[in-house]
Amino acid sequence: MVIVAGIVQRYGVDGLLVATVMAGVILVVFGFVRMGGAIKFIPYPVTIGFTSGIALIIFSSQVKDLLGLEMSAVPAPFLAKWDAYARAFDSVNPWALVVAVATFTIILVWPRLERRIPGPFVALIVTTALVQLLHLPVETIGARFGVIHAGLPRPSFPHVTLPLLGALAGPAFTIAMLAAIESLLSAVVADGMIGGRHRSNMELVAQGVANIVSPIFGGMPATGAIARTATNVKNGGRTPVAGITHAVTLLLITLFFGRWAGLIPLATLAAILIVVAFHMSEWRTFANEFRAPKSDVAVLLATFLLTVLVDLTVAIEVGMVLAAFLFMRRMAEVTNIQVLTHEFTDPNDDFETDPNAVRRRVVPEGVQVYEITGPFFFGAAEMFKDRVGRIAGKPKVLILRLRHVPAIDSTGLHALRDVVRRSRKEGTLVILSDVHAQPVVALERSGMYDEMGEENIHGNIDDALNRARAHLGLPPAPTPVFATPTVARESRS
Repeated sequence: MVIVAGIVQRYGVDGLLVATVMAGVILVVFGFVRMGGAIKFIPYPVTIGFTSGIALIIFSSQVKDLLGLEMSAVPAPFLAKWDAYARAFDSVNPWALVVAVATFTIILVWPRLERRIPGPFVALIVTTALVQLLHLPVETIGARFGVIHAGLPRPSFPHVTLPLLGALAGPAFTIAMLAAIESLLSAVVADGMIGGRHRSNMELVAQGVANIVSPIFGGMPATGAIARTATNVKNGGRTPVAGITHAVTLLLITLFFGRWAGLIPLATLAAILIVVAFHMSEWRTFANEFRAPKSDVAVLLATFLLTVLVDLTVAIEVGMVLAAFLFMRRMAEVTNIQVLTHEFTDPNDDFETDPNAVRRRVVPEGVQVYEITGPFFFGAAEMFKDRVGRIAGKPKVLILRLRHVPAIDSTGLHALRDVVRRSRKEGTLVILSDVHAQPVVALERSGMYDEMGEENIHGNIDDALNRARAHLGLPPAPTPVFATPTVARESRS
């Protein structure tokens, strides 16, 4: 609702239709490239932040109708909206407030009497009948918007221009992301309730097709709805037939009962939407997130505040970027780069049980061994370059042990290439030891494997040390020398 209102205000109804078609195409592409699983990895604080923000915006947008305030126009900005409400508070319509309270009461009490018929539907019927029978002075849909004609509009295509497509790219992507997230969350909720398993990619394709076709008939963006999905399941829905029945029911309302919608009091709709916003806010989850690490709290609050005070598109973009930077920081923190030949300690292994520990071997004079622990991604690249750049008294051979590096990315490869080239200029040979499969493939594809030379990339520390001895003109060790730390220090002295 928030995105739709913003697009209509800025680009008109035609702009909304074009953005919806664009979003549908994006969703279909998401499905075909199998991004259904990837979208689930959006950081949880980002999801909670914009969901709670949207709930607050929905609540704020309904205060005018809830209280029946006499206002010519409601400002779009959040703070300006509440300022206008405060100025118009003396124009409260008590009958509108009575209708809203009656709606709240029915929604709260009805589930205790009957669960098969949704409480909001009962509240809609009862309050509409009371307003019409008692002739209460409450504004209705028909009074504000005029007669609502039943039936489907003729198919038509909105006017499209290249500048409009460029301007709507951001809103269309936001619609696609929200549709994907909402739909997949709906499917996950349904899976948990019935013990099923949905097909994420097919869900995205179906939502995309719906959004491509819907605007041809003047329709707005379509997503899966968690509240209605859960209601459907609670009432016995287990198969796609339940969804088809729901769609047919909506079609019948559109074709035959649309004119009756003009009788619905706006206070009733406002009360229903406020209940929806309350359940949507997940305020308990929002409050519990403050017990999470401070970085997650920062992402949550940034997304929430930007959603409310600026724009949902900006909120999602900033939230994702901020989460990515925090992920980089965490990756750098979990990646450890330590020199082993200075201190002869290996924090990852036990001397008594690990035969591959460096301190069990004699390291020749002029050789330094560095070990990297953790994924060698962009977050750890600068740490690596900084740590290696501090080497005092440039060694003749530098061995980089990668036995605890499961993966390396392009930034890590770039940092490694810089170290190799700089070391070569300073007369230092760089040897890689204990290289896993993924780093080997990455080295080959980047050309680093050939640049370093196959003789300088080894699968274990003993071969790497023998290569260092050969480079220094020393005889190779016939078998691994299990020296004590004291012997190793004497060999270096």
